Amino acid sequence: MVSLVPDPPSGEWHAPGTGASARLEALSSGLEGVLDGLAELPLTALSDEQVAGLVHQLTAATGRLTHALARTVADAERRAIHHQSGHRSAAAWYADATRVTLREARRLVKFGLELGYDANAPVADALSSGQIRADQAAVILRAVDTLPDTVDTEVREQARDRLLADAAHFDADALRRLGKGILDIVAPEIGESHEQKILAKEAAAAAQGASLTMYDDGHGRTHGTFTIPAHQGAMLRQAIHAIANPQRHDHETLKDPTTGDWRSVPERHGAAFGELIERYPVDQLPSTGGVNAQIVITMTLDTLTTGTGVATLDNGDHIDAGTARRLACEAGIIPAVLGGPSEVLDLGRTRRYHSKAQRIALGIRDRGCTARGCTIPPSGCHAHHDRQWARDRGSTNIRDCRLYCPHHHRRAHDPAYQTVIHADNTVTFHRRR
Repeated sequence: MVSLVPDPPSGEWHAPGTGASARLEALSSGLEGVLDGLAELPLTALSDEQVAGLVHQLTAATGRLTHALARTVADAERRAIHHQSGHRSAAAWYADATRVTLREARRLVKFGLELGYDANAPVADALSSGQIRADQAAVILRAVDTLPDTVDTEVREQARDRLLADAAHFDADALRRLGKGILDIVAPEIGESHEQKILAKEAAAAAQGASLTMYDDGHGRTHGTFTIPAHQGAMLRQAIHAIANPQRHDHETLKDPTTGDWRSVPERHGAAFGELIERYPVDQLPSTGGVNAQIVITMTLDTLTTGTGVATLDNGDHIDAGTARRLACEAGIIPAVLGGPSEVLDLGRTRRYHSKAQRIALGIRDRGCTARGCTIPPSGCHAHHDRQWARDRGSTNIRDCRLYCPHHHRRAHDPAYQTVIHADNTVTFHRRR
């Protein structure tokens, strides 16, 4: 193999042949040969013991290669090699040259620089010899780095060495937990307060960083991602596991109806998540717009009884009749059956505020704020009397009322605006002159 590599002493580019360049060429050829041999190795010809042994060897080798790569890209950072190609940083150069993500490139450069510090030499040695994994090394470095500034060098070394010893028995996740309380072991007099500060800081950051995003793909599915504090994640995980427990289901429900294969764990957990949502006790949810957080399904009486046709959710989406019939029996679901018996919705002058049944009916009819161009759903709206209840002696019924979002509700009561109700029951507002 012939390649062009830089000779470290001179920085000039030339064909390798002597010294470090010749050694690099030999190492590169040997590495390529080993990797080619592994790719062509007939695994089916190996015994179980040989396959297990190879797994262990390759895992250790992966850590050793990661150390070599991190060490090399860190050296590229020190040399400022990226200046030769005009890149902003060594990470940007590395990402561009090798097609790894910039995020991964930055992480690896930082990792390599940290491994090069004298205080971290034992961690680098353990990784380069295959004793620990790259993720374990990163956890150890972070645990020691986050120790308080008041902790002296000797205690830091004790914490590092204890975690290195623990790495022989625990994976990176377990090491991370041990790292938070490492001072309890090597310096108990300051350990408890330090761990408490770390956990309190993490809890505050987790609460502030909680997020949830959801979107419908237009094909009957909703996708989403979320970030929640760890304790809430543990609670959710326990609930999902309990619902997905195979003992709660017969064998047929645990199999894919199309292929007959057993459903994967993510599939079973997805089904359990849906069941958790459907069966959550809505009486525990806060009311919004005068109605509990419940889904209203509108369907004809024929759809309910025959299971044929489609039904409509209160956000306007359609679902099949079979799903609608099932949900009509579930807690938290309100079936609004057209053509069937219903509650009395016209209360006349007997009360000023709309009942829960009236709010549901208004949501079914108006689909949200009736101001043209407004997209606020029923749950975010107020019920408004077209003829004011107190001043104009308006009735609390469906015919003379409508839904407005808070913004447009204020507009409706603002004498500076004229309200125009159109034939399609939508409303526009015009400033009076």
